[in-house]
Amino acid sequence: MFRRMDLLLLGIVIGLTLFGLAMIASVSVFKSYQLTQHMVDQGLRLSPSNSLFLQRSSLHVFFGFLVMLLTAGIPYRLWERLARPLFLLTIILLIAVFLPGIKNTYGTANSWLVLGGFSFQPSELLKITLVFYLAVWLQKREQLVGTWKEGFLPFVTLLLLSTLLVAIQPDLGSFLVLTAIATTMFFIAGGNILHLCMGGLLAGIMGLPLILSKQYVRDRFTAWLTPSDPRITETIGFQIKQALIAIGSGGVFGVGYGKSIQKFGYLPEVQADMVFAAMAEELGFFRMLIILTMYAILIVRGYKIAREAPDRFGFLVAAGITTWIAFQSIINMSINLALFPLTGLTLPFISYGGSSLVTTLAGVGILLNISMHSTSGSLADRRPKRQLKMA
Repeated sequence: MFRRMDLLLLGIVIGLTLFGLAMIASVSVFKSYQLTQHMVDQGLRLSPSNSLFLQRSSLHVFFGFLVMLLTAGIPYRLWERLARPLFLLTIILLIAVFLPGIKNTYGTANSWLVLGGFSFQPSELLKITLVFYLAVWLQKREQLVGTWKEGFLPFVTLLLLSTLLVAIQPDLGSFLVLTAIATTMFFIAGGNILHLCMGGLLAGIMGLPLILSKQYVRDRFTAWLTPSDPRITETIGFQIKQALIAIGSGGVFGVGYGKSIQKFGYLPEVQADMVFAAMAEELGFFRMLIILTMYAILIVRGYKIAREAPDRFGFLVAAGITTWIAFQSIINMSINLALFPLTGLTLPFISYGGSSLVTTLAGVGILLNISMHSTSGSLADRRPKRQLKMA
């Protein structure tokens, strides 16, 4: 069975992840030194280090690969039975991020939990458990998805329940990714296009005001809409300005690996949300095309696995996971290029972030398991069967 695994997908994911580790080793040295020097001043360390983020990322990668190996070996149909309890557990964890004692605020968002000395983001877990739950739900309502009462109304209720808990953290990036996952899965399952547009609009109407209630989020939109205003670029638009300077400095061939200037305190979150800009500075346009091509092949292979899945559940899960990776990658790159407001969204496989990396690799493992059961037969059995009369 393992001989049928999509080895090209596996190779690209391993390559991107290890490349991300190499980039973090390069771009995080200044931030690592700053952070560890602060720890030395507090008596928590004996000496500063340039490799703090590299050490942590190495652990994330090691654990992430173990999780990917585990999920690749678990029959994907098991997630069909576990979908409901896992989704409910994630909802409970999302509520828990607001509880004193276990919540952990990073920056301006209440998105982290601290349990057993480890911190993680439940919103990252929701991206995969929502895929499971929606796949089960859409499969059971295969002939009713296109109806108003049995299809659209339950779907939009589920969408609002999951996304509003993320919106009030607030986490605009995860809110957008979750909405993209849900609406895409609803559409390919046979959802009415008018209902789909209404659902997305309703999620935006309900969620965006909660997100925009925070001044710093409104500042990000202001910086995006008025990028040429000097008063903006030197204050709330500073991060995007520095990202564009980094990308522009890279030119065609880049300044060279390890030779980034922006990583020395000029570009905030250089090892996380803005790693794409630092990569462009060091590698240049042509080498970045290789990375972009790898992402493109990964996405094509993911949708190919969905197309050849042996049943409807596998088809929906593979399509949902691939949409998640694709949309999050596009949004992160758009942010770095000033094509979208700052959201705090990581670049899959490359950015620093344990919760994001482990859950994404878990999703890839599930894709690989579905590929081992794939067939090149007809898609007729997985296409939505609509009722002749829609409500």
